[in-house]
Formats: sequence, structure tokens, C-alpha cells
Amino acid sequence: MPEPSTAAGAPESGTGASSPRSLAEALRARDDAALSALLHSRPDLLNPVPGDVTQLATRAGTRASVVRALERLDRFTLQTAEALAVAPDPCPYPVLEGLLTGGEDERARTALPRALGVLRDQALVWGDEDRLRLVRTAREVLAPSAQRPSPTGLGPTVAEATAGMSPTRVQEIVAAAGLPATHDPVSAVTALTALFTDPERMSALLDEAPAEAHQVLGRLVWGPPYGEVTPNPAPPVRWLRDRGLLLPATARTVVLPREVALHLRGGLAHKDTAPVAPPVTVHREHRPQLVDANAAGQALAALATVEELVKSWEHTGPPVLRAGGLSVRDLKRVASGLDTTEASAAFWIELAYAAGLLAGDGEADERYAPTPAFDDWRELPPAERWSVLAAAWLPATRTAGLVGEQDAKGRTLSALGPELDRSAAPEVRRRVLELLADLPEGGSADTDAVLERLAWERPVRTASDLRARLAHWALTEAEVLGVTGRGALSGPGRALLEHRDPAPLLAPLLPEPVDHVLLQADLTAVAPGPLRRPLGDTLAVLADVESKGGATVYRFTPGSVRRALDAGHAAADLHAFLKEHSRTPVPQPLAYLIDDVARRHGHLRVGAASSYVRCDDDPMLGEILADKRSAGLGLRRLAPTVLAARAEPTALLEGLRAMGYAPAAESGTGDVLVARADAHRTPPRSAPVPVPDGPPVPDATLLGAAVRAIRAGDLAATAVRKEPGPGPAAGVPGELPRTSAAETLATVQAAALTGSAVWIGYVNADGAASQRVIAPVRVEGGFVTGYDHTADEVRTYALHRVTGVAELADEHL
Repeated sequence: MPEPSTAAGAPESGTGASSPRSLAEALRARDDAALSALLHSRPDLLNPVPGDVTQLATRAGTRASVVRALERLDRFTLQTAEALAVAPDPCPYPVLEGLLTGGEDERARTALPRALGVLRDQALVWGDEDRLRLVRTAREVLAPSAQRPSPTGLGPTVAEATAGMSPTRVQEIVAAAGLPATHDPVSAVTALTALFTDPERMSALLDEAPAEAHQVLGRLVWGPPYGEVTPNPAPPVRWLRDRGLLLPATARTVVLPREVALHLRGGLAHKDTAPVAPPVTVHREHRPQLVDANAAGQALAALATVEELVKSWEHTGPPVLRAGGLSVRDLKRVASGLDTTEASAAFWIELAYAAGLLAGDGEADERYAPTPAFDDWRELPPAERWSVLAAAWLPATRTAGLVGEQDAKGRTLSALGPELDRSAAPEVRRRVLELLADLPEGGSADTDAVLERLAWERPVRTASDLRARLAHWALTEAEVLGVTGRGALSGPGRALLEHRDPAPLLAPLLPEPVDHVLLQADLTAVAPGPLRRPLGDTLAVLADVESKGGATVYRFTPGSVRRALDAGHAAADLHAFLKEHSRTPVPQPLAYLIDDVARRHGHLRVGAASSYVRCDDDPMLGEILADKRSAGLGLRRLAPTVLAARAEPTALLEGLRAMGYAPAAESGTGDVLVARADAHRTPPRSAPVPVPDGPPVPDATLLGAAVRAIRAGDLAATAVRKEPGPGPAAGVPGELPRTSAAETLATVQAAALTGSAVWIGYVNADGAASQRVIAPVRVEGGFVTGYDHTADEVRTYALHRVTGVAELADEHL
């Protein structure tokens, strides 16, 4: 490793090594394109737009902004910043190269210019190659300390570790290391640092160490550099401590100085560097046509699942919890109804919510229900319906995978609850698809390779593995939704990723809806494909779904037939419906089932007395009264054909049906009531807005305007003004000029006549003071109008708000 020009980690003496002013000068030297690129990559710097380059540099050095910028670096670029944090300040390029390569790693040497360029572009590093400087805040964040170990595994420098140590103890260490005594502790520490950074003298010193001492150093060299010691340490530890190779950190711990660790490491800041991104290669190859066909099948299943889910909530949806969200019991009920797991049910619920198809109805007793958008969605062609779902999934920040886990306060996270947004989800989801898109068509990637690549691109700086889990969920959700097929990105999925409409690519892959079923003798019907809407809706009432897949199997039961009769269908209507839509003859058992249920349907009538039962069959009423199961209904005979009941009509209907009868409800006029409930809809609701991950990325228009404003503000702030003469105009340099109203009026009038520019101080109606460089063209009515170089436009200013005016120096006219 090349010998550093100053002690490792010791800041260079002099003024402002990493001051915002110095960074401002580096930013000022950038062209507009480079400044625009900085603002694009760090949009938090634009809120609000900095008044000049100095403000931009100050804001770029704030802790929150620096931490955010560091978290978005790839692994090797972050390792480069970490190496600079433990290097001299300023750091020559050869020293940095040695910290990352040890003089041997050719891949790291090749990748270093790119990493350094990224740090420069992000305004985290500035200076020439012989004086590279890491922004002071970044150094503070990345530099090692006892409370915050560095990823490098290095400890403090000798100067930092000996701070506060008694001068006598420092001199004892210097003497034990074989160095001559010095006149003060500072020179003693300098001499000790020089020894530890001299390869030859350091090697000679270590040659004298006991073998056990080398073992102690070996345990600390790659970190953590701290170790516990007893009040009476073992001889090897005492030997190292006496010579400063281990320095006391606390009463019970010692630390390996940074310079010693770097010598033992061969000059490397990291044990392992990652200069090259891990490749994501083809794990399995499939024919693209097979991938698209598989994805289309998943897309069709997704449409059916979402429609079934939302329709199941259109009459009586689950209640909204007081804290928001869906109860665990209701989630289990949905999972059972969809014949899937609770995790999968949570995903479909959140997807329908993200697409704006369901929401809370806003009533006092709030329940979830379909939105009006659901009806519009059902009328779209299947491919367009899938596009709506996929377009809602890709940018969604709500994360269904978190359902069932606990938050920081120990509360369980519920589906549709308020705590499911994770701003990193859209970025991870899109990046996973981009990695799949980089593979040849039909190629799928190994999950571990994808996770490894994502970890390199955004190294996890905390104990949380959220990004890895988000990637796992993204791969699973993309497969069940039909964005991928057999792990490979499908054609529609590729179009979705490229901001193109996937519907034209998906439509040819989906089967056309059919208008018929195949009736079978075992009271089942097979739908050989997706059914057209009127047929599917009617069949869903007349029969129960028994199994799903490429073909859906429906089963007819007495209960399902009675449900159709309750909905207002007559037996003749049902026979005609089946005959019209079946490609096979209507089986005799099915015809008998319909006739038998219809014959008994409505034989008993239930109305409100509280409730009553009436029937022309007197023995049947006697049979009901004699049945012990009717005891809870509170029945008593009012007439030969009428029974009164204490139970409500609904409870009475359910009770009689449970006893095996087929009663029908009737109105006050004696007509049979149709039991079809009106579908409930929420008021118009918009889909939830994704929670952004920080400020939005600015567009080109905003960037251009921001750069112009910063340049103009910089011009006003750095404009050289004529030295004011004695009198009211004279003031402290950098402050707004102070001139009388008469002097202000005379100066701007003169500037308007000569066409020259002047520098003014101005206080707006909100009390905000600013500096402006203007070229007056008209002065009248208490206002001055001119071209404002700061705003790059013509503006008018009230003269009574001008604090003062000064002429520009001749070279700036």
C-alpha cells in the first residue's frame, strides 16, 4: 500500500477540509447538465429550490440527505466511500486504490474510476485526484466508532484512541515500542503513528511479538476491533498493550488501532470487495410460446378469483375494524371461500383494493363493498381487465406479504389495514422484472441469484431483510398474476414493464368465452372455458362451483335449485335455460331435481306477524308442530292452515329449511317474495395512492427551471459590487445594501437611462429577503420594471420594498 501523506484518518491542518463552501466551489464548476443530473438523482435537494449554489452545497451536506444518498449506492461504490472514511483527508487517489485493491485486485482497480465517478456525481466526493475529499457528513456517518462499527471492521486511529490518555502513559507506550521520548503527547502520538505506518519498522516490531500475541491480533484484525480484557491480562495481551498495538477503549476493553489493522491486512480496507455486480443468468429455458400460454392461464385464473372475491362482498361485506382493515376471522372466511391460503387471499384482497374495485362504504356501521368501478371493470374484455389489475399491482406500495406480522408496537397487521405501505416495494418489484427482462425470452432466473444481485445494488445497511422479502413476494405475485410464466417474463409482462398496453398481447392468448356447458348425469355441469357473463351469472345462482381449473365443474343441489327459485326463476324457466345452453341432453335426474324442489317450493308461506306459517296442507302443519326441532321457533296454531311464531321471518325461514322443508317468504298481499338482495355499492371511490419513497423524481421542465434559478441566484450572490462610499450605503460585506429612498430612486433611474444592471436588496410581502441583479427599463408610479437576471425574466418590484441598491463593478456590468 502506498504510504499516506498524512497520518491515517487525521484531518489535514488548515481551513475547512470539507466545508460546504469548498463543496460549493466544486458544484459551481459543474455545467448545467451535471448539475441537473445531481438534482435528478437526489430530488430531496429541490425541496425547496436552493437560492444559489452555496445553499445547494449546504443542503447536500445535511445528514438526512447524505444518508439517503448513501443508501442508494451499490455495494462497491459504498465500499469506496467507506474506504475514504478511514483514509487520510484529503486522500490521494493511489492511497484510495491501495485501500481497495491491496495492490493486487485488478477487478477492483478497474471498477474504482466508475465508483468514484458515481460518488462525484452524487456530490459525496469532490476534489482533484491528489486531494479527494469525502463530504464531512458522510465521513461522520461511515467512520468507525465504538457505538457504530464500520463495515470495514477497522477501529479508531492512534490519535483518536489515545485522546484523553495521560501524557505519562503515552510516553510509556512510546518507550516500550522502542521510540525515543518526546517533549509532548502530540509529538509522541505522531511518532507512534509513523511507526505503525512504516511497513519495515512495523514488521520488525511484530517479529518480536510472542506467538500468542499474533493469535490475538488475528482475531481482531478483520473486526470487530474491540476485545474484552481482565484487570490482569495474559502476557501476550499485556505485551501488545504496552507497545500500543492494543489501546484501551474502556476500563474493560481494548481496541486495535486502525494503522495496525491496515498493516496486518496488507493495506486493505475490506476483507472482501465486490467490484462487479453478481450476474443473473438463465436458470431454465422455456419456449416463449409456452411461457406466454402459462402466463395467460394464470391471468385468466386471476380474473376469476378477483371477480369471485369482490362479488362475494356485494350483498353483505365484512365489517371494517375500528382501527381499519379486515379481521382475522373474515380473512380466513375469504381464504376458505376462494379455496386458498390466507396469505394468497390477502394478496387478492389488496390487489382488488389497489385497483379501486372495493373499498369501505363510509356508513356508520362501515363495511367493505364493491365500488362503482367494479361494474365498469366487469364489462371490459378480459385482456383489458387484466391490464387494470397488473397496472395497479406494479406501482402499489401496499404490501400484502406483511399481513399477519406485527408492527413495532406489537399490533398485528391486517389486510386492508393502514400500516401496510412500504415505499420500497414498487422499486424492488420493477427491478425484479427488469432483471428477468434482461434474460433471453423464455429464460427464468434462479431466485438466489436475483436476491444476490439486488443485495449488491442496494446493500442492506440495517438488520432488516425487507428488500429480500419484497423481492420474494414480487416473484411469487408476478407468477400468480400472470406477469411471468414458469418463472420467465411473459410478453404481456414485458409490455407492462415498458409502459406499453399489455392487452393487445394478452388478448390472443386468452380463450374466447363460451356460451354453453356440458350437463352430466351425476348432477354436474362442465364449463369447457370461461362463460359469457349472462350464462355465468345465472349458472352461479343455479349451481355451486365444485372445482376450478381449465374447465369449471358446477354441481346442482336442492339448495342451489331453491336459491334460483328464491331469486325469482320459475321451474319452466330453469328447464328452458338448461336446454338452451347445454350441448348435451338435460339428464333426467337433473330435471327431476328441479321439478321436485319447485313442487315443494312455496308450499309453506312465511310472513310477518311477528311471523307466521300458512299452508293448505293441514297434516304438514301438524307434523311441524310435533317436530321437537321446531321448539325454538315458538310456533302455535292460529287456524287449520296458519301457525304463528315468535321468531322473526328470516329466522323462521332458516329454521324450517334446516328441518328439511322448502318454505318461501310472502309479502303482506300474499305474493311470494323474490329473495334476491340488491347488490350494494360504495359511493365513488378512487384507488389508493402509492406512498412515494421520498420526494418525486423531477421532470426535465422542473430540472431546467431549477438549474436556471440556482445559476441566477448564484450570479446575484457572487456579483462584485462597487465599494460604497462613506454614508448609509456602507455596511457589513454580504449584507443587503442600505440606501435612502432618494438614493435608491436616483440609482435605478440612472441605470434605466444607461441600460446598466444594478444589485438590489428586496423584501417581499411575506418578509423574505433576497438579493437581485436587475437591469431597470422603466421607473414610474413607485415601481421599477426590469429584466431580473436572478429569475431570468422581466419583473416589477415596489420601490418601497427595496432595502438598498448598489452598482456592479465595472467588470460585471
